[in-house]
Amino acid sequence: MRFSAIRHIAAILLGLVAAPATAAEITDVAGRTLKIDLPAKRIIVGEARQIHVIAALKGDKTFDQIVGWRDDLIKKDPDSYTAYVEAFPQIADLPRFGYLPQGAFSLEAAIALSPDVITLNLEAQKSATDSGFEEKAAAAGIKIVYLDFRLDPVRNTEASIELLGRLFGAEDRAKEFIAYRRAQIARVTDRLATIKDLKRPKVFVERAPGISGENNCCRTFGPVNFGAMVEEAGGHNVASDVIATTFGDLNPEQLVVSDPEHVIVTGSNWAAESDINQFVPVGRDVDMSLARDRLAKLMTRAPFPALKAVRSGQVHAVWHQFYGAPYEFYPIQQFAKWLHPELFADVDPDQTFKEFHERFLPVTFKPGYFVSLERGSN
Repeated sequence: MRFSAIRHIAAILLGLVAAPATAAEITDVAGRTLKIDLPAKRIIVGEARQIHVIAALKGDKTFDQIVGWRDDLIKKDPDSYTAYVEAFPQIADLPRFGYLPQGAFSLEAAIALSPDVITLNLEAQKSATDSGFEEKAAAAGIKIVYLDFRLDPVRNTEASIELLGRLFGAEDRAKEFIAYRRAQIARVTDRLATIKDLKRPKVFVERAPGISGENNCCRTFGPVNFGAMVEEAGGHNVASDVIATTFGDLNPEQLVVSDPEHVIVTGSNWAAESDINQFVPVGRDVDMSLARDRLAKLMTRAPFPALKAVRSGQVHAVWHQFYGAPYEFYPIQQFAKWLHPELFADVDPDQTFKEFHERFLPVTFKPGYFVSLERGSN
């Protein structure tokens, strides 16, 4: 009788400690209003690279609510995948899904996992609606929540962090993350704002060269994403003069006319996907010698040898995955040091990101996210 009473009291206490999910309304970045029990208990992460945000919100409990995820982390960002598998070995067996716009996301397999929510990137919305995925998921009682860290980060990043905070029951942590991110970006933008008649060096950002095909120039970014990061760091993104969209192609002749003072290429470890393996493999704990060699080789393509930036050695590479993770305070600080070295001599971007890892993430910081050519090396 005594044991039963103790067990009954324990059950009551457990119920008080474990806050039940409560029905709430959320509006995702697609403008859709949904009723969801929050926090969600079972979540499929429709782009695994969203884990860069979720981990900052949940720490050691990052995977407690995740029952499946897309296969993009292991394919497109294997260095980060390795770090998370080391911290959470069980995720090696986590069910994986393909990319919905390519028809590789199995809704039947997802339904079998009984998720409450599937998070998707905003660019997948058209495919999700046109294919009936949204409608079928709703019929199965699954809520689709759209997030965006890539197409329009200025508009949607903080809203997406807040949405993940609500879904994962980490709203206070989401506020901390947003505040930290704002403060670290302000270290650059506030200082630049004090400079009268700021000279903005011209910058060209090349998107993922060396990953596939003929490896021709010049895929790039318009006035958002990496293009916006350049502007926030005190540079001028030359592609914004002719491209109004998030991504686009700059004519090589136009690049020669623009004659940028800096060239920045994006790179990552794309060995699982690349058919030519000429990309710059920057990222967590990479081989910097290989990255520098690859960067130098990319600058031998037309029309780069004719550019002022290449002749003077002002050539750099940045981790491509910053284009889809709200860690942009780190590249903004690094870009500022490249573009205005004297003004930002006291800023240490690696120390900033190391501090961020220690404060927010369940994995350790290891450098390797940037590489530059020595001046005069081309």
